[in-house]
Amino acid sequence: MLSRKPVIEFGVIGLGRFGFALASTLAEAGKEVLVLDSNESKIRQIRTYTDNAFVVGELTKEAMEEAGIQNCGTVIVCIGEKVDTSILTTLNVISMGVPRVIAKAFSPEQGLILEKIGAEVIYPEHDMAIRLANMLVSSRVMDYIALNDNISISELKLTSRLESQTVLQAGIRNRFKLNIIALVQGDKTITDIRPELTLHENDVIVVVGKEEDIKKFERYLFE
Repeated sequence: MLSRKPVIEFGVIGLGRFGFALASTLAEAGKEVLVLDSNESKIRQIRTYTDNAFVVGELTKEAMEEAGIQNCGTVIVCIGEKVDTSILTTLNVISMGVPRVIAKAFSPEQGLILEKIGAEVIYPEHDMAIRLANMLVSSRVMDYIALNDNISISELKLTSRLESQTVLQAGIRNRFKLNIIALVQGDKTITDIRPELTLHENDVIVVVGKEEDIKKFERYLFE
């Protein structure tokens, strides 16, 4: 009886700028990554980061299975520009039983089809534009990620308004309905947010919650 191949954490199909940045960043973070692309030069470049990189001339189901993409826990299809190839490749990967398939899309129509066949959809340019716009609108927000239409993660620098208050005293959860997921104090990042933890001016706080509540908290900090 043949033993089952070990599951690879991530598979990346397509080495455009987005796919290359994604694959190299995952690999540098110590994750096991399998990469497929039709361009031999790009595959040679990504082998600086992972040995599991293979040239696949045509992204047929058979070719991808031979490369082992079905052994991945999560596969990201990064070929949104070629709509027909994107959809067919995504469908084939889903049909192989990969637990999580994420596909890049360039239009709502393409995204709708990808969602219908069972993929999670990302819109890299659209999402980055929103993120940048929110940062530009408020110079107080250091970073911003929209999780869906109403829930966001925001990174803000604390002012003297909360100097020397504990998390409990600041009442960020009770007053603003926000959850603190991290706090950066100097070169130390704290994720175990205890009620007795003391806050200081210039600490960087990372909160998650509704956009209107984040804005309310921001106004409070800078009043």
